[in-house]
This record gives sequence, structure tokens and C-alpha cells, in this order.
Amino acid sequence: MSELLKSLVIDSATSHLYIALYHGDDELEAYYEEGHNDHSVKLMSELEAMLKRQKMHVKDLHRIVIGIGPGSYTGLRVGVVIAKMFGWTLDIPVYQVSSLALLASSVDEGIVIPAVDARRGNAFLGLYEVKNGNLYQLKDEELTNLKAYEEAQTDGKTVLAGKPNLRLLHNSSLLVKVEDIHQLTPNYLRLTEAEKNAKSS
Repeated sequence: MSELLKSLVIDSATSHLYIALYHGDDELEAYYEEGHNDHSVKLMSELEAMLKRQKMHVKDLHRIVIGIGPGSYTGLRVGVVIAKMFGWTLDIPVYQVSSLALLASSVDEGIVIPAVDARRGNAFLGLYEVKNGNLYQLKDEELTNLKAYEEAQTDGKTVLAGKPNLRLLHNSSLLVKVEDIHQLTPNYLRLTEAEKNAKSS
């Protein structure tokens, strides 16, 4: 990037909580740990400690990048709520990105199938490619059977966990600025009850 933006990246949609501070392309510090249904507790405490170590305040940030899912309902909401709170109260630009794209960015090169467990053999799945230092989305994300998806896409590497790398997304169209912070919502990628009823009728 030409501008050395100070960015906060948050993704709480998967089993691993990810928090990172960037200055331009340089990662200053990151937290990436598997949670135990405690993302809501860990997120703020780890973020506060990280900012303190970096001698920064939230108001010093130039932007917030938030993973909007798909993923865990409870964990996902936590990150989005915090991004909205900071963005609104401190007038910080917020950018949204798929949590599957963040997961795919943990791979250095090649075709990637980022997968987030949705139970009963199903998963939230995407198809991406890391090429020449950039990340590209090859197919729309979906909620489907993991084994069947893998069998249909034999040349992709399935990734269930991995520390994201924002550098792969800096020049990507996958980062989308949120024009109206009140319209920022999680992507649960699930059929609504009405849709389920319509399909079964």
C-alpha cells in the first residue's frame, strides 16, 4: 500500500480468535488462538493489552477490518458489534471482508478451500486462489457438505485453521468499505426459517 495506514483486524467467526494491528503492510502484533466459547471475553482484553504494548489507542487507528463470517453465530456477532461501536463512536472507517477469505489468506500460494465447521458433516466453504502475492475468490461461498465439496474440487487444499495475512488482501476487491456503519451485519450464510419452510412445501 502507498499509505501507511494503522489498521485493526478482527475476526471472531471461527473457532480461532484473530486480532491484529498493522502499520501499512507490516504486522505489528497479532493474537491468534483457539477459543473455548470465550471470544466475547478474550477479544476486548487481548485488544486492550495489545494496544498498550504498542503504545497505541483505538482513536489512533485509520481503519478497522472486520471478518463478517460466515461462522459461529455467537462469536461472529461479538466482532461485528465491536467494529461497529469503534467505527461509529470514533468515526473510524470500517472495511468488511469474508472470514473465509481471511482464512484463505493463511496460505502462501495455490488454490485454497477455507472451511469453517457447521456440524453434521457440513461446513461454510469457499474457493480461493493465492497467486503472486494476492488473494482471488474463484467461487461464491456456500454452506454444504464438506466431503462432497472436496471431492468435487480435487485440486484445492482444505484449510480448517490458519493465521490470516492481511498483506494478501491489501490490493484486493475482497476488502469492501462499509459506507453506512448501521448497515454492517454478519453473514450467517444459513437458510432462514421461512426459506426452509418454502423449500419443504
